[in-house]
Amino acid sequence: MTDTILSKRGIPIRLTEERWSHITEEHDELTGMRMNVIETVGNPLKIVEGSMGELLAFREFIPGKYLVVVYRELSYDGFIITAFFTRRIQALNRRLQLWPTI
Repeated sequence: MTDTILSKRGIPIRLTEERWSHITEEHDELTGMRMNVIETVGNPLKIVEGSMGELLAFREFIPGKYLVVVYRELSYDGFIITAFFTRRIQALNRRLQLWPTI
């Protein structure tokens, strides 16, 4: 099963079953949170630039704990690479903010 959501740029972003299996194998705390991962791409707190062209969308789920979804946009579609929780919001805020634009 593949789920798709539109990014803030209007690009459809896919989450495939293969990627979801990879994410939950590496980050078992995300089991049962597939829709939260997808919704973070469509409705993030912020989107920042990654170090190799990827985008990082994140939002707070538990006070002080953020869900980060790493994805790539192409001209016509995109895909989720991975997702994880972090408390290191300062490290994310040091990256170039792409959305909302400032």
